[in-house]
Amino acid sequence: MESSRKAGRSSRAKQKHDLASLLRKSWYHLRLSVRHPSRVPTWDAILLTAASPEQAQLYTWQLQRAKRMGRIAPSTVTLAVPDPEGHRIGSGAATLNAIHALALHYRNHFAPDLHSQVASTNGSGSGAGDGDGHDVAMAELMAKKHILLLHAGGDSKRVPWANPMGKVFLPLPYLAGDDPDGPVPLLFDHILAIASCARQAFGNEGGMLTMTGDVLPCFDASTMTLPQDTSCIITVPITLDVASNHGVIVAAKTKNNTQNYAVSLVDNLLQKPSVEELVKSKAVLADGRTLLDTGIIAVRGKAWSELVTLSWSSQQMISELIKIKKEMSLYEDLVAAWVPAKHEWLRKRPLGEELVNKLGKQKMFSYCDYDLLFLHFGTSNEVLEHLSGVGSELVGRRHLCSIPATTAADITASAVILSSKIAPGVSIGEDSLIYDSSISGGIQIGSLCIVVGVNIALDDHLSIEDSIKFMLPDRHCLWEVPLVGSGERVLVFCGLHDNPKSSLSRDGTFCGKPWKKVLHDLGIQESDLWESSSTDEKCLWNSKIFPILPYSQMLNVALWLMGLAKPKTEHMLSSLWRSSSRISLEELHRSIDFSTMCIGSSNHQADLAAGIAKACISYGMLGRNLSQLCEEILQKEGSGVEICMDFLGMCPKVQEQNSNILPKSRAYQVQVDLLRACNDEVTACKLEPKVWAAVADETASAVRYGFKEHLSESPGSLSCLEYQNNHHDGHTHEPFHRRMVKVELPVRVDFVGGWSDTPPWSIERAGCVLNMAISLEGSAPIGTVIETTETTGVLITDDVNNKLHIEDYKSISAPFDGDDPFRLVKSALLVTGIIHDNVLVDMGMKIKTWANVPRGSGLGTSSILAAAVVKALLQIIDGDDSTENVARLVLVLEQLMGTGGGWQDQIGGLYPGIKCTSSFPGIPLRLQVIPLLASPQLVSKLQQRLLVVFTGQVRLAHKVLQKVVIRYLRRDNLLVSSIKRLVELAKIGREALMNCDIDELGEIMLEAWRLHQELDPYCSNESVDRLFSFASPYCSGYKLVGAGGGGFALLLAKDADQAMELRQRLQDNKDLNAKIYNWQIFL
Repeated sequence: MESSRKAGRSSRAKQKHDLASLLRKSWYHLRLSVRHPSRVPTWDAILLTAASPEQAQLYTWQLQRAKRMGRIAPSTVTLAVPDPEGHRIGSGAATLNAIHALALHYRNHFAPDLHSQVASTNGSGSGAGDGDGHDVAMAELMAKKHILLLHAGGDSKRVPWANPMGKVFLPLPYLAGDDPDGPVPLLFDHILAIASCARQAFGNEGGMLTMTGDVLPCFDASTMTLPQDTSCIITVPITLDVASNHGVIVAAKTKNNTQNYAVSLVDNLLQKPSVEELVKSKAVLADGRTLLDTGIIAVRGKAWSELVTLSWSSQQMISELIKIKKEMSLYEDLVAAWVPAKHEWLRKRPLGEELVNKLGKQKMFSYCDYDLLFLHFGTSNEVLEHLSGVGSELVGRRHLCSIPATTAADITASAVILSSKIAPGVSIGEDSLIYDSSISGGIQIGSLCIVVGVNIALDDHLSIEDSIKFMLPDRHCLWEVPLVGSGERVLVFCGLHDNPKSSLSRDGTFCGKPWKKVLHDLGIQESDLWESSSTDEKCLWNSKIFPILPYSQMLNVALWLMGLAKPKTEHMLSSLWRSSSRISLEELHRSIDFSTMCIGSSNHQADLAAGIAKACISYGMLGRNLSQLCEEILQKEGSGVEICMDFLGMCPKVQEQNSNILPKSRAYQVQVDLLRACNDEVTACKLEPKVWAAVADETASAVRYGFKEHLSESPGSLSCLEYQNNHHDGHTHEPFHRRMVKVELPVRVDFVGGWSDTPPWSIERAGCVLNMAISLEGSAPIGTVIETTETTGVLITDDVNNKLHIEDYKSISAPFDGDDPFRLVKSALLVTGIIHDNVLVDMGMKIKTWANVPRGSGLGTSSILAAAVVKALLQIIDGDDSTENVARLVLVLEQLMGTGGGWQDQIGGLYPGIKCTSSFPGIPLRLQVIPLLASPQLVSKLQQRLLVVFTGQVRLAHKVLQKVVIRYLRRDNLLVSSIKRLVELAKIGREALMNCDIDELGEIMLEAWRLHQELDPYCSNESVDRLFSFASPYCSGYKLVGAGGGGFALLLAKDADQAMELRQRLQDNKDLNAKIYNWQIFL
């Protein structure tokens, strides 16, 4: 047990260090579940609790945004559920209320189906039992659903600037640099990413995952082990001082421990316990820590069914709570029903008896994840700490913003500026956060400040001689809120460490100063801020301190309240404050105009996106993802389409100005995207062929440089018969000498780097592929036999006995019909010069080809067969059949064929063994093949541990290729970063193989496979997923070869014994339809 925990601590340190990898894996999983939910199941419903109907309206807007941005699958039901009539009912009652609201949604949506189900059960369509029958049918329907519930209905008192937006939607720019043209990532988005992995742990059993909106639990949720038919709370060991501010779980001793987690029965629950309570309750672990309640609760099976049944009748319970003005907590009351030791205490609580009776049959378990990193966003200071602390290397510090040159403003490098427009003459201090704001010149913002949603345009309001017009001191927060009904806005501010809940008599502060000093310095009385008749404790939360005034006056009064006003203006500002209408944070919470705030935020972000897009078109070379920027621009009320039309009108001029350096394919794709943004689908479809024609032309320019272009044209000579008839007298025919050439080549399997060899990437950016030539079943499976014949004409035969006899050589010319089964051989006859140089005038040829691998294998069959034919033809005519020349001619051949593939296939088959090949863009495209001198030890390990398996699925590489190319032409940043990473992994993989580190190669293969699915989720399918799921326990790595979509898979076992066992189990499992091939490295 102790050794497991020590190992867990070591693993946890590594996990914290590799937070970026964990989050990227979670985001990959989220995107895959949204884009291909049939492969990666997603949530059936996502529910958010809200404090009021108005806040629920805001949350609904945010949920719609998340769907639009691809964070939530279109099929997922999303609901924001407020506490009834704005009454606070507690997180436990809010849980029941949210489940009930979802059940009502399903009942309304599936009413006909439910009625039919009841009718078939009762034998009639109506009757006295219909109501109960519908309830049972609804409970059965809900019990099968997978629900994600986020509690986000708090007041955010400790993070008051997040109160208007909801703390769960505060900005958290982790990994923002991965997608610089996308929206600013929110805490909510990262929670969705983690939760998408947790969905996998539920399998097919229905249930609910509950999380809190102010915690980002960073862990690999896909590996969770959840007990069936019960509830399970996720925990992590923490120090006792941290535990005193949170909930603590007392878990029974168990033998179900691993290096990374432990599953135990929950013995007791503690809330913010002292050290003495922890010791007394036996909650202290052997290492001196205790188990933190992370706020994540999974409910499955019977426990979920009972919770659904309780929620269906919960409205009476909730009405009772409202009547007696009590709340039901999730983490104290509802959860206690699953812990027998808490039953006696719970029965004395409001509605506790009913909770015990309805839920008390089931138990609760603790799933302790030693690697979990608990990021709490409970205070403003914690928010800034998470931006500058453990995750600081992940933070995108400039995202979708407009900022001046470094010589025109003083903005520190560590400041985080998101969705904001900063004018020249602004100063921003270290580690400050600026979000969703516009700030004019003459503003100073100190260090460790938070500015959210403000629109300071002082040039329109003030005429001040001083260059500094407003100053926000260090460690302060400033935000702006529209008020419902009045059209007015209020400027709100406080100190970073102010606790709005701390009372005047208990160390309460305002702007970092004790209340007594604030009152003394400003010359105001308690009665100016708090009503004497109120029984509530006096604190910042309920102090009526913020004036509602014209904007410039509010700024001046804010300076006075923060103690920064000039002495000569203090009396005037004091009088202005006293005579103004004022509002408290508590009142503000109930007075926010959420609709105005949402529209204003959308318009602001659309304007920023439009500015970035315009600069990209006007001054750049279309290097940004304009398609993504247009999605944001189209959210602008009324004028989004008109802005996109203006951009479309600018494109011809940009293309003309940059015609020598701007790829036409990119220019055309931009126009296609802008046309679609303008709702002109017809013109967009007409322009798309120009995109693909441009890609072909650009690729041809790179690969054909130095190639004799006339060789690919139709021959200018006559047909065989015409040539012979018209020959001048005296010509002596060369005596015929029969020649025959046989060329056999291996197939290739790629470990990593694929896609970086594919145009247009490979002709614009560097590529690198690590692959290996192999024989299958004891022989090289691809080959050709070519022999000369005394009779003229060319007879082509393939391995399924398709035949074609060609007499008229004029018919061999590009472009070829895509359905022509002989276009590969025809193209080879062209690129080798045989047709143009009249080689076949005095003789003919028989060409037989074969590929003894399944169709759609992904092993590079087509390109390698082309290499074999080209090599054999060159040998027949005594041409240059060097590997380098053959590889170059195959590149040209593939362009003639119009297949649009990359270079790795022919390199993989032509060059023996393992090699790492790099490509360098330019004209011509240059390749550098570096063979890896495999040691006998490496060859032996690979032969023992690597299984080459045909999945039984035929791949459709062309469709995958087209989608990936379009995303690249759009400059999709996620795609670009994914292929860059594949290039990097190819180089790392080469070092791993040179060091004979097969396990590291397995990790590289796994990451490469994840990246391939990031490029296109349809590179896999349910059958392939089942194969990999079946093989995963035995493997350190696996992936499909080539572009994916089916074909062959590589399974790299953990050791030789695991490989043998996996081989046997695959052979025994007929459902997988997988065939294992014997292979050897082709040296």
